[in-house]
Order: sequence, then structure tokens, then C-alpha cells
Amino acid sequence: MQNKLQELTDKLYNEGLAKGKQDADNLLSEAREQAAGIVAQAKEQAAKILADAQKAADDLKTRTEGDIKMASTQTLAALRQQIAEMVETKAVGSKVDDTLSDKEFVGKLISTVAGAFKADGGAAALDVILPQQMKDQLQDFLAKNIDKTLAGSLSFGFSDDFAGGFRIAPKDKGYYLDFTDESFRDLLGEYLRPATAKILFGK
Repeated sequence: MQNKLQELTDKLYNEGLAKGKQDADNLLSEAREQAAGIVAQAKEQAAKILADAQKAADDLKTRTEGDIKMASTQTLAALRQQIAEMVETKAVGSKVDDTLSDKEFVGKLISTVAGAFKADGGAAALDVILPQQMKDQLQDFLAKNIDKTLAGSLSFGFSDDFAGGFRIAPKDKGYYLDFTDESFRDLLGEYLRPATAKILFGK
């Protein structure tokens, strides 16, 4: 009897121990699966965060390189233009200023332009505006040297708006022709600019 009781006790113990071991193994297996899932999910999220960060960095690099390229292109173009303008001013500016400050040249030019306004064989009434700083040297010279057939039709005035040359306008017509130093520099600059750029920059 004692042996049977012992056998029954051992059997119950062994079965309980085996079941407990099985349950523990199952719990351990589930825990391992859950842990593996958590690790896989964490790796996936980490990979996504890394990919997003890399894409943001690449986008920023592309934008920055584009901005730098555009800024350098614009700066280079502006610098080339400034250099070309400096060369043009040096080459043309002083010659134009000297020529349009020459009272004899200005007098001949006024006579030529005024003569082109003759209507029906008679001189047209014209306003001629001259630089204020040349008033002293031009006033007497023009009075003595201007074409006599034009002298009575010309009215002279002076302005501080320009330093050399003149402006001429038919009376009461609302427009004028500009023969000032500034207009000549601009005109010559337009013609010289392509050639200057080609000489300086090869294009």
C-alpha cells in the first residue's frame, strides 16, 4: 500500500513537473517570438528613420548645390558686366566727353542738326539746350559762329542735367533729340558691348 501511494505520488509529481516544464517552454518560446518581433519592428523603424534622414540630407545637398551654382553664375555674370562696363567707360567715356566738350565740334553739330529741320526752304524754330558748365565758352562762340541762316531760328538755354553735347527740340512739338555725352556713351556702349565681351571673355 505504501509502495502504491509512493508510486502515485511520484507519478503525479512527474506529470506535474513535465506539464510545468512544458508550460514554461511554451511561455519561453512565445516570449522569444515576441522579442524577435519587437527587435524586427525596431530594426524596420530604425531603417526607415535612417532612409528618411538620408533622403532629407540628399535633398538638402541637391538644393544647396543648386543655390550655390545659381549664385555663382549670377555673380560671375554681374562681375563680367561690371568689367565690360569699366573697359567701355575707359575706352569710350573720356573720348566722348572730350569731343562733346569741344565748342567747335558742338557748334558744327548744332548747325548740321538744325539745318536738317529746314522746312520749305526756311529754318525751323528750335530750342537748343546746352550744358550749364559750358555756358561761358559756348554762348559767345555760338553767337559768332553759328550759321547765319539758322541763327534767328535758334533759341539757346542751359541745363545742369548733362555735362557735354546738347539737346535740340522743335518748338511746341513735345519731343527733343538727345546729343548729350550720356546718350553717346550709351549708344557706343551698346555697339561695343558684344565685342568687348568677346575680347575679354571669349564669348
